[in-house]
Amino acid sequence: MAQSTFNRSLELAGTLPALMVAADRVAATVIQGVHGRRRVGQGDAFWQYRQYRDGDSASRIDWRQSARSRSLFVRETEWEAAASVWLWRDASPSMHYASLRNLETKVQRAELIVLALANLLTDASERIAILGGGMRPRSGRIAVRRMAEAFFAETQKDAAKSSSLPPLVPLPAYGTVVLVSDWLDPLDRIEAVVRHYASAGVRGHLVQILDPAEEDLPFNGHVKFEGLEAEGQHTIRRVETVRGAYGARLAAQREGLQRLARPADWTVHLHRTDRPAQTVLLSLYLAMADLRRLNAA
Repeated sequence: MAQSTFNRSLELAGTLPALMVAADRVAATVIQGVHGRRRVGQGDAFWQYRQYRDGDSASRIDWRQSARSRSLFVRETEWEAAASVWLWRDASPSMHYASLRNLETKVQRAELIVLALANLLTDASERIAILGGGMRPRSGRIAVRRMAEAFFAETQKDAAKSSSLPPLVPLPAYGTVVLVSDWLDPLDRIEAVVRHYASAGVRGHLVQILDPAEEDLPFNGHVKFEGLEAEGQHTIRRVETVRGAYGARLAAQREGLQRLARPADWTVHLHRTDRPAQTVLLSLYLAMADLRRLNAA
């Protein structure tokens, strides 16, 4: 499974340049990487002072600069290495759903998109890591392979133990997170994730993946629904009568995602498993390129 997904992700990544003909200038900038651009990180050249934040090591405080003010300041240095991107996909039970046999489950599509993106990022000399995986970001094709192997190992475990929300771990400012899920959790729980990373200066992108049945509710008549995460069963005698209300509820959830992302300058991308993965990959990759261009300006 891991090898199959890995190989398919390579094929998907290989199709991206053709899809980006209309955005050749942006594509060229992203694919060539961002080497040499001023960026905060490990290095010797002074970059800037910023106020001390919870989680900063005391050894990073510049006491001379701090003595001139009532605030503590941290000395940041310039980093000329590649950017780091942390990737996460939801592997909880609700993601293991496909309404038709010829469709991928949501988690399979999420892994395909994440690995294809990882291929593109490492080709551009970016460093990648699984969010919360405990490994330092790395570049090169070996980093993508290890990510695929980690996904495979996780799928061999009990899916019920996987959380539907990403872990809240400390990340350096100016990093990037790409979080892929169905994002059907309560908005206040999703907001806690966005606030955690945005408050640390981390840029972010949310990708919502849904099965077409979850978006269209195409059923008719008497239908028994059973939750995949211990929500129990619920029977609706005439499903067609609630289709409009269901669509409004889903639209409200998506509007809520946009509302949470907007103040943090994060982006939201919508995808269905019955549509080409290249479409959302292009949208996501262009959004990442534009954010980096703006931050470099």
